[in-house]
This record gives sequence, structure tokens and C-alpha cells, in this order.
Amino acid sequence: MGTYINKGNDNFREVLDNDYIDKTGIISEINKTLNSERRYTCVTRCRRFGKSMAADMLCAYYDKSCDSHELFDGLQIVADKSYQKHLNKYPVLKLDITNFTTKYKDDPQIIALLQKDVIEELLSSYPTITLGERDDLMDVLIKICAQTGEKFICIIDEWDAVLREYENDNKAEDDFVKLLRRLFKGDESKKVFAGVYMTGILPIKKYNTESALNNFKEYSVISPKKLDKYFGFTKADVQMLAEKYDMPFDELEKWYDGYKIGNEDSIFNPNSVINAVLDGECDTYWGKTGAYDNVLKYIQMNFDGLKDDVIRMLAGERVGVDTTKFQNDMHVIESKDDVLTVLIHLGYLAYDKGEQQCYIPNMEVGIEMKNAVEATSWKYVSKALESSRKLLRDTLDMKEEAVVTALESIHQEETSILSYNDEESLSCAISIAYYYAKNDYIIHREMESGKGFADLVFIPRKHVDKPAMIVELKYNKDADTAIEQIHRKEYQGKVLEYTDNLLLVGINYDKETKKHTCVIEKYMV
Repeated sequence: MGTYINKGNDNFREVLDNDYIDKTGIISEINKTLNSERRYTCVTRCRRFGKSMAADMLCAYYDKSCDSHELFDGLQIVADKSYQKHLNKYPVLKLDITNFTTKYKDDPQIIALLQKDVIEELLSSYPTITLGERDDLMDVLIKICAQTGEKFICIIDEWDAVLREYENDNKAEDDFVKLLRRLFKGDESKKVFAGVYMTGILPIKKYNTESALNNFKEYSVISPKKLDKYFGFTKADVQMLAEKYDMPFDELEKWYDGYKIGNEDSIFNPNSVINAVLDGECDTYWGKTGAYDNVLKYIQMNFDGLKDDVIRMLAGERVGVDTTKFQNDMHVIESKDDVLTVLIHLGYLAYDKGEQQCYIPNMEVGIEMKNAVEATSWKYVSKALESSRKLLRDTLDMKEEAVVTALESIHQEETSILSYNDEESLSCAISIAYYYAKNDYIIHREMESGKGFADLVFIPRKHVDKPAMIVELKYNKDADTAIEQIHRKEYQGKVLEYTDNLLLVGINYDKETKKHTCVIEKYMV
């Protein structure tokens, strides 16, 4: 087996031995593009969401140097009419760009060295091919295809590694883009490649609003098209794993669900789910794999409205985002929307394409975002987050004065988390103050119940023995009015479908005095 040519199927064999979730359906979609104008495919998603696994799967399927019938037996692709036609029928060129960025780190000649390494193996595998004085990688591939009459399948994993890791080396970036254009843009490319499949975190970089490789069909977390179900684990996938490993599905859902990708409303982080079921506990597995420094750098950028948007998302809100102007370059950030877009590609935010909104998807990511916020200079946010555990306890113990003291600590100076200039800002700030409650509660803002919409409703998660809470907020009125409104509009009606253990919490904020009042009442059925 080669290093770059015909790597075989050993990597995919290892994947199958470790709780493989069948994603072979993507093969049939790639098969439809072979030897057509649509043969160039780029699928991008965030770290640890199965990019390399998919690349290894495609290698095992197409590689003519091995027999992969037994590996695919019983998997989804076998039922597809194209399965036998393309199984183990092609020479495969597979390049993992991170291998080169690691091997030749900071070397400005990385692209020349990459070509040299691959050419050497090609000449070893095809000894009758002669290397001309000025031949590059594409020249060698052209000669091989002319001699053998075969076309290659080319698989490039982590295509954008050079652009991400050579931030201050424009030459290396330009050389790499030129190499890709040389391989995949000219007429000769169709004679050399039956199909090309690239993976990465970022879509192909734009130059003057155009892609340098605009013949590629791109599928990303922002625009996955019909490949949406292959971008992570679906709800059915995780339910199967939860049952197999006797793990509570609702815990896995709380920690790792929340990504809306295309028409798939429930996509889970696959790396974290697998780690959780194997370890028997949920934790921040994905957050430990890197990129935290980038998150901290991005959220502190001085773009108007960015800080407020980050805080609102931490409080559970969604915010609007325009993803269309981002140049697909992590180092070219020119607006708040660019920051939010790159965080979507990194997986720290989820994206609802229909609503054009982004949000924090789940508890695992929420913890990482909270940690990043606490590392900033946003001291009032940090203080509210740190005190949220005690605030919840005091609320459940019906200690009204302690709740008031906690809320007013946010207003020790003229500026707080967000300016309390209306009820919406007050609601956001209160959500931050109760951040810790997310561990035990599903929190609904503006929940329809009874004869209207309750401001905040806290529904206990399964197996949590704590009362539900309805929190009604008032602005320049009084807390008793808030409690009276809960009763008058019968907000408790919907909540009683879940539990009859219920607290009613009324909070008022006086803009002039910056004082809060609080009334807590136990609801009696």
C-alpha cells in the first residue's frame, strides 16, 4: 500500500471496528458525478465531524488495489445500482494536507515539497513513466493516464490546512491555490480525474467574490444541500447508540444535539457522542480538540453589536447573520457577520438557513463559549455567570431578598451586561443571571401558555427533582403585578402538563433607581 497512491482499505476497516454509523449513502451521490461536469466535489464541516472518516471510506470503495466487498457488505450503499459499477475500479490519489503542513511546518517551499513527495511515489508506482525537466505533478498524472488509459479518483483531506496554518505566508497560500487550479481547472483535468472529493473546515476561498475553483460543487454546514444527513449523527443514529450502551438519550441530546444542517433539524456532534457512550458519561470532549484560542480572539473583536450578540446567544437567544460576504478565510475578518460566520464553520455556532440566524447549539458548546466569555474583559457577564449557581439555589429556596441582591450586583456601576432600556434587554440579562439553570432545566423564552406568552419558563429535565418555574418580568412596574399576570393569563396551564411542582417568580426592574423587586410564590394546584 502506498502513502499517497492506492492506500487501500485498512483505515476504513478500523472505522468499521469502532461503532461505525452507516454513512455510505454519500457514495451514491459521489458516483452520480463521476466522469461528468459535476465531478468536482468539496464537502466542508467543522473539526471532528467525520471528514477524515468519509475520505477513508471513499478510498476503500474506489481503490483498485484492494477488495472491499466484505467491508461494505450489509451497508446502505450495497443496495444502490451504482455500487458494483465503481467498487474498486480506480487508481486513487489521496492527499491529507495536514500531513504536509506538519512535516514541512513554516517551510515556504511546502507546495514544491508536496509535489516532489507525490511525484516520487508516482514514479515508483509507474516505473515506465519518465520525468521531464520541467514536469510538475499534473504533467506526471497526464502521462500516467495516457499510458494506462485509466483515470484517477483524487481525494484531498483538509484542503484548507495551508490557508489556516500559513497565516503570514501569502506565497505558500498562493502556490497551493495555483496547484489546485493546475490540477482541477484545465481541460486536461477531465482526462486525468474521474472524480475529485475535497474536505475541509472552510469552503473554497473567494477572490474578488469569485471562487478560485468555481467548478467545484460545494456542500457546507451553511449550505449542505442534499448531503445534510451526512454531516453528523442524526437523532436516530444517537438513539441506537444510547440503547446499545445503556446511556440516557436525553443526556446525549442535551450535551451534543442542536445543529440544524439543511433540512436536518437534529444533528449531533459525532465525536462527542462516541466518546460519551464509550466512557459512560457526557463531557466536553469536542471542546478539548482545539480552536478555543480562535473563539476568544474572534468574540473580542471590536465590531459594533458583536458583544451584545454573543451575550444574547449565551442567554439562549438567536441572532441574525449574513453569511454571504465572508471570504472563506479565517484571517480575513471584516465585520460582525464574518465573525459569526467563521464560528459557524468552526462548529461553535449552529445555523438556521431558513431564518438566517445563528445560536449556541448545546451544552457542550455552551460551556466552551462561557469559558471564552469569562476569559474576556466583560467583567459583568463573568460575574453574573459565576453567581448563577447561587441565584438558582436562592430562587428555589424562595429567598426573595437574596435574589434581589444577586440581580442588583449586576448594576454596581453605570454599565451592565446590556443596557436595561427595555423588557427585552431585561429578559436577556435575567437569562444570563440564571445561566447555571441550563444544567437542570430546559428554558423557554416567550413560551405560549394559557392566554398569552410567559417571559421565561424553566421545565425540569428528565430525572431532575426540582420544581418548574415561571418567571414573569416587569419594567418600571412592580413584582406583584408580574405574579398577578401569571395567574390572570393562566401561564401555569402548559407547565402543569409536565409537573405540578411549580414556583411563580415575579421580577420588576426600576430604570430610574436601578432597583429590582422580587416575589416568589409556590403554586398550589
